[in-house]
Amino acid sequence: MNIKLTNFVYLFIAAIGEISGCFSFWAWLRLGKSIFWIIPGICALMIFAFALTKVDLPNAARVYAVYGGIYLLSSLLWLWLVEGVKPNRWDFLGVGISLLGTLVILFGSRR
Repeated sequence: MNIKLTNFVYLFIAAIGEISGCFSFWAWLRLGKSIFWIIPGICALMIFAFALTKVDLPNAARVYAVYGGIYLLSSLLWLWLVEGVKPNRWDFLGVGISLLGTLVILFGSRR
């Protein structure tokens, strides 16, 4: 299977779209921000869905499975860079395990 670098770009775009879109609802409902926070959130969630369709793998479910590891990594980066909370060793261990699973799914034999 020929894995393109653009697949990873689309996976990270999808992750940022999903995380920022969901965070906008979090900010509105949990942090007391204006309801207008959901407008960019909806746009971000549309970007998330569109980006996943651009990943060049033959099956939707396999795209979602591979996306899971990228999403976890992106979530920890969001935690650190946006929310200002440094992930701990257990966070890094969990992401490492999930990324190993992502690679197995991505590069595993399809015979």
